[in-house]
Amino acid sequence: MNKGRVEAFTDAIIAIIATIMILEFKMPQNSNFMALLSEWSYLLAYAISFFFIMVAWFNHHYMFTLLPRLTKKIFWVNNIWLFSMSIIPVSTAWVGRFVSDRTPEYFYFFIFAVWTVTYVWLSYTIMMEIQKIDEVKADKIRQMIIYQVLTSKWFLLGVVLMLIVAYFVPWVILIFTIIELIVYAINTSVDADQLF
Repeated sequence: MNKGRVEAFTDAIIAIIATIMILEFKMPQNSNFMALLSEWSYLLAYAISFFFIMVAWFNHHYMFTLLPRLTKKIFWVNNIWLFSMSIIPVSTAWVGRFVSDRTPEYFYFFIFAVWTVTYVWLSYTIMMEIQKIDEVKADKIRQMIIYQVLTSKWFLLGVVLMLIVAYFVPWVILIFTIIELIVYAINTSVDADQLF
């Protein structure tokens, strides 16, 4: 299969996912600015999810630019990753409506955890394919901050601690996700702008 077609398909799916999330935003019932502010929790959840998806999309393009050819395995792992991402709008809408409730926050976390596992799987699969031809390019994926953080034992420890704290303070999951987002957005690969 042509790598460009899979990239274009992925771009389209990601654009749709990012767009559907805003459709859950409820229009204020009056022209008062406070009516708009009453939707702050959904706007926050939407912003976090939207920019998280954009950071992932940027890193996805970086990996695909390094990838010499598409394999059937990469195609299917990419589809599984897209599927996990397609559930983000549901978790975003739920947590946006009930930001202080445990169940929606844990569901939001669960969806991001599934997304994390599939993203690491995709990164690893691409890295292994590239490694067959070019160890230097494979190492570029290994050195990506998002890959290093998601595969770190410290990240796993942070997740466990966050889940415990979230039992008492549910919205800590959104704070944890904001911190992740900032780390990934700021620390992109040094040559990311030169490859495109």
